[in-house]
Amino acid sequence: MEALEEFLRKEFYWLHRHPEVSFEEVETTAHLRSLLVESGVRVLNLPLKTGVVAEVGAGRPVMALRADIDALPITEQTGLPYQSEKTGVMHACGHDFHMASVLGATMLLREQKNLPGTVRLIFQPAEEAPGGAKLIMNTGVLDDVQAIFGLHCSPLLPVGTLGIREGAVTASVDRFLICFRGKGTHAAHPERGIDPIPVAAAFIQAAQTIVTRNIEPSEAGLVSITHVEAGNTWNVIPDEALVEGTTRCLSAETRVLIRRRIHELAEQIAAAYGAEAVTDWYEGPPATDNTQKWTALARRIAHEQNLAVEEAPTSLAGEDFAFYQERLPGCFVLTGTGASAANHNAEFRVDPCALLPTASYLAALVRASFAEYKD
Repeated sequence: MEALEEFLRKEFYWLHRHPEVSFEEVETTAHLRSLLVESGVRVLNLPLKTGVVAEVGAGRPVMALRADIDALPITEQTGLPYQSEKTGVMHACGHDFHMASVLGATMLLREQKNLPGTVRLIFQPAEEAPGGAKLIMNTGVLDDVQAIFGLHCSPLLPVGTLGIREGAVTASVDRFLICFRGKGTHAAHPERGIDPIPVAAAFIQAAQTIVTRNIEPSEAGLVSITHVEAGNTWNVIPDEALVEGTTRCLSAETRVLIRRRIHELAEQIAAAYGAEAVTDWYEGPPATDNTQKWTALARRIAHEQNLAVEEAPTSLAGEDFAFYQERLPGCFVLTGTGASAANHNAEFRVDPCALLPTASYLAALVRASFAEYKD
């Protein structure tokens, strides 16, 4: 195991120093592909610009293990000796850790004699975009897969602890863009136009009542207005006002309700002012959905690996692993990487001491999934 740990740290440091943003992970892809081929792992020939899918074992059943590979447009401020070499790009969400951990699991699985099936190893691009999961699914490599497993590092958990929860761990993510259209006029004569700014302001206030008055109080839900734009000078009432934001929740029913209420409030408030509302909706990933069977297995294997287990904290952040779980059963686990600044922060870091136990756990989990599937 000492040699494996040295390999994992070496790869983790390299990946951390060479981050690439979504859909541009060309160097990362080449590095992973070369490493897998040199290690005797089968790499599938797929129509992917970035990202790699490989296999160990043979026959059915087929189980999948996924890591994401993209970084974020953030300038690193950790001061680590292996800090990002690219100004303005950083692995601030731990995808370098995910890749190294799944590489380690791959090496352990490759050494297994008579592996009772196939493990499909997915190094997925563009999780942060999001959308990379759909690219992978469109290749057909999941069509014969029985279950899928994924991980995310967590600065909320210490090294040696896993966060495992049945059901949702992360939230559905949607984006909306509303254009309130009025009628521009001179600021001295508002009666001659229709000012879209009060319309936008009224909507912004009303949108918060969706969570406080339309959603059952024990349900998680969020409406955040993040971008407001109108006009370009001091003495002109503009024609339009733009409002942009995001909605998050943990249940499909709440997701539908929030979307319906956003549309209703925008249209009806605009009508009350004599204006018009045009809403564009961009649907992101659903909430993750860990099934009972595979969640129970994930917990059991964690205990067998002498890892501590806590109920995973839920988050209204999104995760496009959830796209896979719309099609396949599986489990998405959190692995503790030690106290740190939050994910997506310039000072975010993970403790490399978590690499070996995470890789060992993932390999054991996938091995055990074959017997569980046959049962």
